[in-house]
Amino acid sequence: MTLYSPSPLNCLRLLTLLSGLLLLSACATVKGPGDEHDPLESLNRTVFNFNEGVYKYVLDPVTETYQDVAPQPVQTGVSDFFSNIDDLFVLANDLLQFKFAQAASDLGRLAFNTTAGLFGLIDVATYMDMPKHHEDFGQTLAIWGVGDGPYLVLPLLGPSTLRDTGGLVVDSRYDPILDIKDSEARWDVIGLKAVDTRAGLLPADRIAGKSGVDKYNFIRDAYLQHRRSLIYDGNPPNQLAPAPMGDKESQDLELELEKALAAPAK
Repeated sequence: MTLYSPSPLNCLRLLTLLSGLLLLSACATVKGPGDEHDPLESLNRTVFNFNEGVYKYVLDPVTETYQDVAPQPVQTGVSDFFSNIDDLFVLANDLLQFKFAQAASDLGRLAFNTTAGLFGLIDVATYMDMPKHHEDFGQTLAIWGVGDGPYLVLPLLGPSTLRDTGGLVVDSRYDPILDIKDSEARWDVIGLKAVDTRAGLLPADRIAGKSGVDKYNFIRDAYLQHRRSLIYDGNPPNQLAPAPMGDKESQDLELELEKALAAPAK
């Protein structure tokens, strides 16, 4: 009976099982390399289509209901709370990248938001000239000289690269949410974080949907450009800048998408 209960854990198990079966079926249809950054495009497109179905029929309806029901201050508080947890990883990766001045700012940000901001529910630090930074272990690996590796679309999680996937595994290992002892509470928090993350990405998804170009390519190029920008603190070398997508409208939409990708974490 427990196996079929509609709990978040069992839903995740079911989606993970479906993802595994999907990957196994897709492996037989992987074609040769097309884009140099995306040699696994056939496999990635299969996972991308699976994710699109999950988003459309499962996650997006829940997210849109959350946005309709929860008052905006509540939504902002939830986003700020998870952003405050993320600042723990930002601070650690500041130090690993030897960004000591930024680390001092992020330590102050974490301290003020955790105390005066009621455990991160209110982002008071931004108004104190301690802005949100974006650092993770994938970026740290890049600073240490690890290359991107092939572009990957992860089941449920979306765009990544081989290097960023390794960084995600390390970051996830130390996520305090996973240390919550009560299983039901832990999965409730994980579910709320997934909904909050998706709520932040919906504007980017809508931008991609109206771009008039292939959505898969559009999201891939925007993701890779966004990651380059983060790694080089907004100033990537010219030789690493991606080629323009096409007409001015498409380029403007890609810029909007890159901004939206940065929006969920405040």
